[in-house]
Amino acid sequence: MKQAFFTWCLVGCCLVLATAQTQHTNNWQLQWSDEFNSDGLPDSNYWSYAIGGDGWGNNERQYYTAADPQNVQVKDGYLHIIARKQEKEGKQYTSARLVTKNKVDFRYGRIAVRAMLPKGLGLWPAIWMLPSDWTYGEWPQSGEIDIMEHVGFMPDSVFGSVHTERFNHTIGTQKTKGIGIKNPYTDFHVFAIEWNEQYIDFYVDDQQYYRFSNTVKGKEEWPFDQRFHLLLNIAVGGNWGGQKGVDDHVFPATMKIDYVRYYLPK
Repeated sequence: MKQAFFTWCLVGCCLVLATAQTQHTNNWQLQWSDEFNSDGLPDSNYWSYAIGGDGWGNNERQYYTAADPQNVQVKDGYLHIIARKQEKEGKQYTSARLVTKNKVDFRYGRIAVRAMLPKGLGLWPAIWMLPSDWTYGEWPQSGEIDIMEHVGFMPDSVFGSVHTERFNHTIGTQKTKGIGIKNPYTDFHVFAIEWNEQYIDFYVDDQQYYRFSNTVKGKEEWPFDQRFHLLLNIAVGGNWGGQKGVDDHVFPATMKIDYVRYYLPK
């Protein structure tokens, strides 16, 4: 896929919700997707793996494996990311962290992921984005976009967040908002962002619940004018996910992903 660098704008609000949703969908043109229709490992043209068990800056307890069908597989039209109670390299758990870096990168547009979340205390599934080029420096200077984070001890909520040099959790200034969600473990939901030069909007099932706006005060607050890539993973434990402990009875735990889609405005 050729990288596209465009800006866009939203249409005006509609009075009827169904009409608004239809118009909303019709404003976008699909540029790339992975529908996960071929069984086996994820398509290597699109996906690579982050590997290791160093805690990933959050004191996480899993080891991320590479192309291991026990932790990642495409089957029956879905991508399965599987966290297991399994010892590897000194860690007591294994999982997978898929990345599209330098294979499918994004700047502006709509990124949507339809997923069913794993259930269990200590699980920390995420659909998120990191910079592909780190133009403004190491984390958090070049930014992070969390399309969806969920922690098992808050089973009725998901969160959308951004991190920048000025706004990040290490100094207590992160920009984030949660939203209640029904049946996250038995139903699929669409987690999405719509991103342009002025703001990043966060959605669950076409419901916008948060907007992070460009303050026009420089890269310290808005580093989101560069290429980013997508990450999909289940972490175990960690500073946030493990606040209430880890229940070893929940394993194996699976996040099922129906599709990943990228759109630009028509």
